[in-house]
Order: sequence, then structure tokens, then C-alpha cells
Amino acid sequence: MEADARWTLDALIERYSHHCRRTGGLRSRTVRGYGGFVRLFVRTLLGNDPIDLTRFNPRDVMMSFASLGGRFSARSMKTVRTALRSFFRFLRVEGLCDLPLEAALPKTAYWRLSALPCSLDDEELARVLTSFDRSTPYGRRDRAVVVCLATLGLRPNEIAALALEDIDWRAGTIHLRTRKTRRGAVLPLPREAGRAIAAYLRQGRPPTRERCVFVQQTSSRRGCPLSSTAVSAIVARALRRAKVDATLNGAYVFRHTMACRLVRQGASLKEIADFLGHRSLDTTTIYTKLDLTALRSSSLPWPEVTS
Repeated sequence: MEADARWTLDALIERYSHHCRRTGGLRSRTVRGYGGFVRLFVRTLLGNDPIDLTRFNPRDVMMSFASLGGRFSARSMKTVRTALRSFFRFLRVEGLCDLPLEAALPKTAYWRLSALPCSLDDEELARVLTSFDRSTPYGRRDRAVVVCLATLGLRPNEIAALALEDIDWRAGTIHLRTRKTRRGAVLPLPREAGRAIAAYLRQGRPPTRERCVFVQQTSSRRGCPLSSTAVSAIVARALRRAKVDATLNGAYVFRHTMACRLVRQGASLKEIADFLGHRSLDTTTIYTKLDLTALRSSSLPWPEVTS
């Protein structure tokens, strides 16, 4: 162990993030997410700077992790556990702590396909799409973002990364350069999405050298690209404005809504997976729960009870 085990939390997170990028090859977004969970955990357990790593012990680690269960869903707790296991291994690799603290983290119960996907019905979707003020640059931009989410099923980071040259107006297609599958894709550009984007580019997008389609409107960062977090914030505001009480209050609600519509239209799992950019069909199978007709036909008859 290093002689001086006291750190500032910022310095510790920076060193951990560098370790994740160097040895784990993790994406920047994943590294930021892990860093956020670690920051919350360490600050809760060890308090303010300086951070004394010698105070880590298995019992406190287990109790502090359990206390986070009230702040995160079961699904998120699995990610928190993964981040903390990575962090504790980093401490041992770097000689900052000799204890195998990752063994003190209890397992979290979460069955990935146990719940129904959160989606909007046709009436709720219509209310959201009509809630924008199309007379303002903000309204035109935000509506174009939501229409793209709702008709293309894109992830927020895919919306944020969309560039002007990715849209082929003559062919009516949109080119996604990088998806979660680490491969690109070419999708048909729906007419409604094309019209919303065109209206924004002509009458809402501020002058800028940036090539991203969607940029910020505020004076301090006017013309800078939107982040995936900003895309999710646009969705949250739209849902509140339309008074739609969605269980999932973020951009992914429209992705799930698009998938549910494809199921109702009779698309196969393979077609839905390719459209959404899923790496595995297992991810897509959750939407089969919404195909009630197919579920009824495959259900077993209730056995007769004889006395």
C-alpha cells in the first residue's frame, strides 16, 4: 500500500477513470457513469476531502452499498455494483488497498425481462408532439428531436451525434455512424421526421460551424452540439408540458414506444433488433410480451379439475 493513502476525491476519480480507459478500454460515457457512482459511494462512506482509503472495511462497504438501494432501481443497482467492483479492483492493482472489498458487495436481484417496457399509447404520443411551440427556435428544435426519437427509435447519444452529412435528402435515408453494436446503420428517414428536421434547419438552427444537426440555443453556448443529457432533458420537459405521466421519464420511452408499434404491426424480432441496433435478440424479446394475440395462442389450456 502507498505510504500516503489520503486523496482528494477528484484526484482519485481521475486516476480511476484513467485506469478504466487504459486497461478496460471502456467508452467515455461508461467511464463517466462509473465515476459518478464511485464518487457518490466514496463521499457517502468517507465524507469530505482528504479521502482516507485506510478507512475502507468490508462491513462499512456492505452497509453503505445496501443504503443505496433506496436511491436506485434494481437494474441501476446492478450497474452500481459493477462500477464498485471495478473500483475496488483498481485500488488493489494500484496498491492503494490490500483488502478484496469487492467480495463484500452483496448481489442484487434483477431479472432483465421481468417487467413490461414503458411506452406511450397513441393518444399520449399525439399530446406530446402537439405540445411544442413551433413559432420559436426552441420549439422547432425540441419537436424535431422528439419526432426523430419517436419515429426512428434512436438512443439519445445517436441523436446528439447526428451530423448534417448523415442525412441523404434525395435517398430519404439517415446514416448512423456508430451504434451500440459498434457498427453503423442506414435507416429510412420518415417523412414526418424529415419535415421536422428541415423546419428546424431553415428557421431554428443558429449560425454555427458545428456539423451536428442539433445544437444549443442559449447565448452562452449558442451553436454548440447538444449532449445526450440535453436530449433526455428535452424529453422530460415535453412529457411534463403534455401532462403525460410516464414511468420512464426520459428519451428511451420513445424508443420503447417505437418498438411496441413495430410489434403491433407484425414485425419480426430480427427486424426490430436490426432497426433498433440491438446486439442480441435477447434484448428484443421483452417486446414479445406486448403481442397479446401471439401470447394467447401459445398459452397452455387450464387443466380440468376432477373430484
